[in-house]
Amino acid sequence: MTAAARPRRPGALALIGAENLSLLIALVILVAIIASQDGNFFTARNLFNIGQNMAVTGIVAVGMTIVIVSSGLDISVGSIAGCASVAVGLMVTGVGSIAGGIAAGVALGAGLGLVNASIINYLRVNPVVATLATLSAFRGVAFLLAPDGKPIGVLDQTFAQLGSGRILQVAGFPGVPIAFAILLVVAVLGHLVLSSTVFGRSVYSMGGNPAAARLAGVDLNRMRLAIYTISGALAGLAGVIITARTSSGQPLSGTGLELEAITAVFLGGALLAGGKGTVMGTMLAVLLLAVLSNGMNLLGIPTFYQLVAKGLLLVVAVAIGQWRMALAERRQSRATAGGAP
Repeated sequence: MTAAARPRRPGALALIGAENLSLLIALVILVAIIASQDGNFFTARNLFNIGQNMAVTGIVAVGMTIVIVSSGLDISVGSIAGCASVAVGLMVTGVGSIAGGIAAGVALGAGLGLVNASIINYLRVNPVVATLATLSAFRGVAFLLAPDGKPIGVLDQTFAQLGSGRILQVAGFPGVPIAFAILLVVAVLGHLVLSSTVFGRSVYSMGGNPAAARLAGVDLNRMRLAIYTISGALAGLAGVIITARTSSGQPLSGTGLELEAITAVFLGGALLAGGKGTVMGTMLAVLLLAVLSNGMNLLGIPTFYQLVAKGLLLVVAVAIGQWRMALAERRQSRATAGGAP
């Protein structure tokens, strides 16, 4: 078959990725089940809530996607968000600067991400162990930053719009949550960086075959510094939005955020070994998790069942990823054996 005659995948499928088609089907089935049980699911207000609720997890998951594709892991993002939340509270309440508060939260997150990368690079600590340690350490830092370890009230109504405000609001349409709009910008930028830049190709290269990437001239240490700094900055941005939504800078903000982000990334098709994963797949998984959580709330299912469901989804996602990797290795082995003289 010639190149001209070879069938092309539809544009939407190419964007979503054939490997994420099953995730899209699962999302459609889940929506159908929930909508059949509760007629309020498709109301504008409920859809607004879903978009608003997926923003924080989605922003962190974009950074986590880059980390995991590079064959790393960042378990400390929830604690980084807590540190950023306190920093924002101190700036907005104590100094009276909204822009300064946002900048402080993102900058602190980026700095803590740089700390993670430095521990991994220069102390040669495994990323899981390093970020597990900083998960605890950064949470302690958040309590040290907060006056007497207590939450800081942030009552600025302009700042609160970041967490609960909306744009494009017209009669009969509740508008688009500002937090969701921020997520869209972050997701588009993350997708473009991974798919269309030299940096993105280097991320896939160091995750798929770090030895080959090093031989190709990729500075793995410098890449790791950039990757974890991006992840930390996005966790800091998530902390800013949490503070705006709750009107409080709390050291415990972001607790459990790392589990949700990691679950979304693996559910979106990333592999634990690295070298595979897309922002689009991650966003589909974030939407699936948000719909699942929203549906359980609508149906009156207790919160602890949601925790069980998310834990099971993480196990299933990693198991499917490992199965896909083993299947690909077997196919490659058979192809190599078949082509041998």
